Amino acid sequence: MELCSTTAPNLKPSRTLGSLLPTTSVSLSNPFLQFNKRPFNALTLSSSSSRQTQFHRPAFPSRASASAASPPVADDTELEKLPADLSVTETQEPNSSLRLSVEVPKAVCEDCYTKVLAEFTRRAKVPGFRPGKEVPETVLTAYIGKQNIQNSVVEAILKRTLPHAMSSVTDRALQDSVRIISNFSDMLKIYSSTKKLRYEIIVDVAPEIKWTPEEGYKNLKIVVELDNEIDALRASEQELRHRHKSLGILRIVTDRGLQVGDVAVIDISAKTTDPDESNVQNIPSAESKDFNFDTEDGDKVLPGFLDSLIGIRGGETRSFPLVFPDSWRQEHLRGVHAEFTVVCKELFYRDLPELDDSLADKLISGCTTLEQVKQTLLEKCLEVEKTAKEQATDNAILDQLCKMVEVDIPQSIFEEQGRQLYGSKLLDLQAKVKLSEEQLAALSSPKAVNEFLRAQEGNIMAVIKQNVAVGDIFKRENLQFPTEDLVKEVEKSISEFKRHNQEYNEASVKEQVQEVLEGAKVLEWLREHAEIEYITK
Repeated sequence: MELCSTTAPNLKPSRTLGSLLPTTSVSLSNPFLQFNKRPFNALTLSSSSSRQTQFHRPAFPSRASASAASPPVADDTELEKLPADLSVTETQEPNSSLRLSVEVPKAVCEDCYTKVLAEFTRRAKVPGFRPGKEVPETVLTAYIGKQNIQNSVVEAILKRTLPHAMSSVTDRALQDSVRIISNFSDMLKIYSSTKKLRYEIIVDVAPEIKWTPEEGYKNLKIVVELDNEIDALRASEQELRHRHKSLGILRIVTDRGLQVGDVAVIDISAKTTDPDESNVQNIPSAESKDFNFDTEDGDKVLPGFLDSLIGIRGGETRSFPLVFPDSWRQEHLRGVHAEFTVVCKELFYRDLPELDDSLADKLISGCTTLEQVKQTLLEKCLEVEKTAKEQATDNAILDQLCKMVEVDIPQSIFEEQGRQLYGSKLLDLQAKVKLSEEQLAALSSPKAVNEFLRAQEGNIMAVIKQNVAVGDIFKRENLQFPTEDLVKEVEKSISEFKRHNQEYNEASVKEQVQEVLEGAKVLEWLREHAEIEYITK
């Protein structure tokens, strides 16, 4: 039944109604900041307002490692001198990447060939020759195989020259983003025919950030939309009503029609209406059997639905026209004219105990007066309101930052961020539903991950832009946080990993915690310097 924004519980005449008090674990469409704590693969930071801020921030390291060969050397490691210099040509590619075209001269290739032969001589056990003794090249080649030797030489050339080829971009390259795109068989043909080698590398580099306008983040004007459902006073009054209702009993109505406050068990069907009746169709999403309709939730259903049912009696059937409003969440139904048919199968009224101090302990354990109950509920709802308001503010700021930055996002960063988000979604799912090993394997397959990356490309790009913007602001404004905060949060995060028997790398934990603290500091700074207007929707 899609007439209502929330699904009504299945009620029986004596069944109590559940509490509807909202909690601080709120599901948000923006994955950059979330309330829910994830100790398994992401780090959280509790602020003084009890809000938990989570950042999925990919680092932009200053050096890269190759997936197809040994990693380029670090700055503090001296490169091995080559017999001749390489020729390296840089070409700018899309998505903040560079193409390096590398030409290895014959002198380097010959030196690598000599070293490979020497290694084979040392290790091979050629019949008729003692281990380690010099073996004629023709004999060794016949024993090892010319193809095997050439394969080893090409691999040796790549391993030896790649650090030199990367030396000009080491300070810009992103970690784990280097890939040799030349086909090995093509390289082998070039070497075997010319005794030289040519190959090409693609490497991602740290993206440049452009603000529009320049330093526009210093003068943010933010409009924050707040749902009226989070209003503390209103929410506390609604919660008190729900708790009071849970103490009542539903009794069958026999002598009158439906009134506000009643609960009706109804069957609903609907079809579109057309003047010439040539295109009448059923509306499956608006149909329901044995739907428990609480009339006190009449503001949550299709406008006019409750008014059309007032006075209906048990066993009665009513038909009436309604129009889905333009703001309806199901876009395909917006503006649709429909004819509803409702069968009232059962009708109940609530027999409620008098709301006074005698119910205090039943409403909230430990309370002795009704006023104490109201105050306790209001305090809880004020905490929720404060947290939700802060969260909505942070989300609005981040959304605005995303619109103000231009950045060419590297593919390696996109994939890393997307996999982090997908991993978090899997953890959420696994926490809610116990997945079998087969189900988990299917959801973790490359196909499933790639489908997620394609479907969520826009969201992933937005998150990365927000992350880049936050990191840039932290550096531009020379923001800092106390060292003791870093130590405390690292210890807290490690204890969480240990408590859940999860493996962790302390250096990575420290790096991620630092990013979280930086992000929290930036948001704090932006809130202080932004012009923020709150409106209720």
